[in-house]
Amino acid sequence: MRRGHNDFLMHTLLIHQAFAATSDPGGTRHLELARYVVAAGDKVTIVASDVNYGTGERVTPRPRLVTEEHVDGVRILRSFTPAWVRRSYLLRVIAFLVFMVTATINGLKAGPVDLVIGTSPPIFQALSAWLIAVIRRKPFLLEIRDLWPEFAIDIGVLKNPVLIALSRRLEGFLYDQATHLLVNSPAYRTYLIDKGVPYGKISLVPNGVEADIFYPDRDGESVRRAFRLDDKFVVSYAGAFGMANDLDTLVRAADRLRSRPDVHILLIGDGKERERLESEVSNRNLSNITFTGPRPKREIPNVLAASDACVAILKNIPMFRTTYPNKVFDSMAAGRPTVLAIDGVIRDVIEASHGGIFLPPGDDAALADAIRKLADDPARARQMGAAAREYVVRNFNRKDQAMTFLRLLRSIAGAPVEVAAAD
Repeated sequence: MRRGHNDFLMHTLLIHQAFAATSDPGGTRHLELARYVVAAGDKVTIVASDVNYGTGERVTPRPRLVTEEHVDGVRILRSFTPAWVRRSYLLRVIAFLVFMVTATINGLKAGPVDLVIGTSPPIFQALSAWLIAVIRRKPFLLEIRDLWPEFAIDIGVLKNPVLIALSRRLEGFLYDQATHLLVNSPAYRTYLIDKGVPYGKISLVPNGVEADIFYPDRDGESVRRAFRLDDKFVVSYAGAFGMANDLDTLVRAADRLRSRPDVHILLIGDGKERERLESEVSNRNLSNITFTGPRPKREIPNVLAASDACVAILKNIPMFRTTYPNKVFDSMAAGRPTVLAIDGVIRDVIEASHGGIFLPPGDDAALADAIRKLADDPARARQMGAAAREYVVRNFNRKDQAMTFLRLLRSIAGAPVEVAAAD
């Protein structure tokens, strides 16, 4: 550890293709955590793609091997990636592999580091982090954000037996090579232990939220006005439009709500399924759904303030019962009830908070009925939202999680662990 001309205690390097700043659509967990680490006197460099993972749009003025920027004291190296994430599966994999190469090059040029973090998925970027850690002779922290390849296998994206076997070998190799593993859901720790990873090698920093950026007492008037929703009960979905997200069930639920002109559904986001979903809505002649397009994370609090309830939904796949979706914690922080079509550990959170309604995944009739009940009893919806907000602030506050994260980084890197809480 050192304090030199840059006056920092520890330098952490994170390789993260899908990293998003607040100016980008997508989850900002890593920026939020990194800001607290920097505020505590350390340095963080993030090697990220120059193409937004969700939209497929380039986020830099022009493609270059590397473009450097700084956000809230966090150094970001945007690494060249082909803009193919929205095309065929093969081209998407090629884009992952290209990023793996350019991220390795740029990571090695990032200067002396004390710790290297790889995050999965995509799992290929974790190989970049491992290789940099080996070359630099530094600890390698592997973060598991989703259970790859199990999710891909369950969804049906990964079918070839040879590729499945190779993927599982790669997964096991990285688990073995990691100095330590970090998970964002308690069920992931169980999965890793079942894979033979020792309990003491795994730490949990769950998904959570910076609650202070959300507005539970506002009504999102500008958003309601922009989409002509002034007198509507607004139900929002904000997230990815991918195969896993089961938005077809939400479209069918909207079809069942035709007789409720007071209910309107906002779909906020982007992804490979968006065009097909828009066509489906058009074919069904549904006027109670609006696609807003993707929104930067900094706009999501106002969008949720305009909502009366929020939907979180995934396909009815057993492995999805292990997830802690970011969007649920955002909805809770916004003080809005969650209509939850995901079973498992996130159901436990919603039921413990009394902050929403659970229904079986894939059941459009139950989804429509849950929305109808909340629209018929807005006082109950507000009560659920308030309970959700109180619970998430108490149990999933990003500031508290960041202190746990910082202590973990320092313990792995061998730096002094005890730190004062950042303001």
